[in-house]
Amino acid sequence: MIVSWNWLKEYVRLDIAVDTLTERLLMSGLNLESVSDVEGDMAIDLEVTSNRPDCLGHLGIAREVGTLFDREVKLPAAEPVAKGAETSRVTSVGIECLDHCPQYIARVVRGVKVGPSPLWMQRRLTTLGIRPVNNIVDITNYVLMECGQPLHAFDFDKLHGGRIVVRPARRGEKIVAIDGREYELSPEMCIIADADHPVAVAGVMGGKETEIAAETTNVLIEVAEFAPRSIRANARKLGLHSDSSYRFERGVDRHNLDWAGRRCAQLILELAGGELCAGSVFAGTVPAPITQPVRLRFAQLPRILGIDVPKSDVINILTKLGLKQVGNATAEHCEWLPPTWRRDLTREIDLIEEVARIHGYEKIPEDVPVPLTVSSRTLRDRVTDRVHDTLNANGFFESITLTFVQGEWIDLFRPWTNSPPLSVDHSSRRLENTLRQSVIPSLLAGRRENEKHGNFDARLYEIARIYLSADEPGKPENEPLVIGLVTGQSFAELKGVVTALAQTVNPAVDITVKPTDRAEFIPGRGCEVWLNGRRWGFCGELADAVRAKLDLHDPVSAAELDLALLESSADLSPKLAPIPTFPAIERDINFVLDEAVTWGELADAIRIAAGPLLESVVYVSQYRGPQIPPNRKSYVVRMSYRAADRTLISQDADAALRHVVNECKKKLDAHVPGSVVS
Repeated sequence: MIVSWNWLKEYVRLDIAVDTLTERLLMSGLNLESVSDVEGDMAIDLEVTSNRPDCLGHLGIAREVGTLFDREVKLPAAEPVAKGAETSRVTSVGIECLDHCPQYIARVVRGVKVGPSPLWMQRRLTTLGIRPVNNIVDITNYVLMECGQPLHAFDFDKLHGGRIVVRPARRGEKIVAIDGREYELSPEMCIIADADHPVAVAGVMGGKETEIAAETTNVLIEVAEFAPRSIRANARKLGLHSDSSYRFERGVDRHNLDWAGRRCAQLILELAGGELCAGSVFAGTVPAPITQPVRLRFAQLPRILGIDVPKSDVINILTKLGLKQVGNATAEHCEWLPPTWRRDLTREIDLIEEVARIHGYEKIPEDVPVPLTVSSRTLRDRVTDRVHDTLNANGFFESITLTFVQGEWIDLFRPWTNSPPLSVDHSSRRLENTLRQSVIPSLLAGRRENEKHGNFDARLYEIARIYLSADEPGKPENEPLVIGLVTGQSFAELKGVVTALAQTVNPAVDITVKPTDRAEFIPGRGCEVWLNGRRWGFCGELADAVRAKLDLHDPVSAAELDLALLESSADLSPKLAPIPTFPAIERDINFVLDEAVTWGELADAIRIAAGPLLESVVYVSQYRGPQIPPNRKSYVVRMSYRAADRTLISQDADAALRHVVNECKKKLDAHVPGSVVS
């Protein structure tokens, strides 16, 4: 934002040196870029941050100067005398896209005389780097640079139907802008049109057909509010940026539109003559007044700034900034309504920042003791660190994939829910428009890309959120954080990785598995994984049908686990256990069981029957073959026995083993070939 020194003096007394002014503005947040002499005027180039669009006009800078140097700010008059017919009888305005244009105000001045603007106005615009055109165009630019509200003037007689329509562009429409170039418009763009065709790209640039020319006699003044996102998108797509679009992108004072229109009309009457039609035509919605006060607790100032600012100074600073005090201040707090031009003041910390910058950052000592609290990593951070370390150590690489997936991917792997997924219908998401209910399809797509580039057996994992239900989005249970894994390893190997994950977080955790007949897995090679008696997730080798849909070449195993359940089971500081002093005795035994008996059932039966000397139960192998009766299978189990206070002898282990065998025969109809004691 370039500020004219001579222009700024119209609004606030400047009996100070330029260096003093710019240094104080710099210290309050308006960074100084340069100061240069332009034909006897000083052009002060200030960097205005995106949250301060109120400083994109001379009045905004004047308010800052008035606050910093305790000066009165004088607002220019904006009370034009209307003598013509009612504006509503001369023209009309319609808005067909309120989301792009919340409000639009039109005024009409008839009988103007277009010519050069006065020398004083030309000099002020020249100081800002704006080329003077004619009195009407120069006035709209002048008001823009005065208050920060963009305006546009149309040759009223060239508007077909004498009316304005704010609408989306139609496919195939084009416009020749005032820069002489033709632009093709698209339906997502907001435009200003007359009864027949576009006359301006809303908030960006006017059209050449309706621009003010020497023969213009009747003028329609546009003052509007356009949505920042809409203007930003239009300007970028067309490669067309202007002073107006720059301000609309950052947001204008939506309560100040009428003042800007009246100010423009008054200057036109003074400098170009003519007759102003009475009133104005308004379309859109009237902005609601600011009624929610912001509370400021005085104790927060020393806590955050490290210095104490007197209560009277706090109230004085906020009052000079244009805030209105609500009620009376107490010893603990005060409440304020921000002015319409400061929509960035919504929280207590915003008011504290305002007090700090006006009071002076330089008044905060460098060695002031500001109370600090040492931050610590959350339990989730510590658990995910363990997850990353474990999976990286097992050869897995972390992936980051899109939350949106193709709709047909949803059914590839969705063990958590049968609810319909949540989808969006938007031009930016035509293909991948569905929120995923599992991360596995995304990881499989990543594995496919690796296969295409000759990188086979890519082990990938991702920690991400999934979205289970479209009915109640936002509920924590419908948006769990999961750990997804895909690998070329076997089911048994992946199950070992899953077990290692849990035991890394808590060595004493209880992990069990239950067979599942889900279609995503090869029959007999998929399971539910349970953690401390609660379902943790799913693990298994994916069915050929799943691989075929993604053109995967090699077999794939996948697992998906609930991170929250793992977190709730964490014990990251387990108690120290002494190294065993006495040796263990191991016994291998072969159990022949019915096909329906699972390894988990056998292991549980052994643990219950083995007694206090049992240290571990380990699966060794499984066998089916000619030596085994039909519908029967053989599990070889390794049991380890140890005592903490003595060296066990064979009789100790054999006695415990006999009890295990007897109990397994009773409960599981188990048969143990050969001798029990090895």
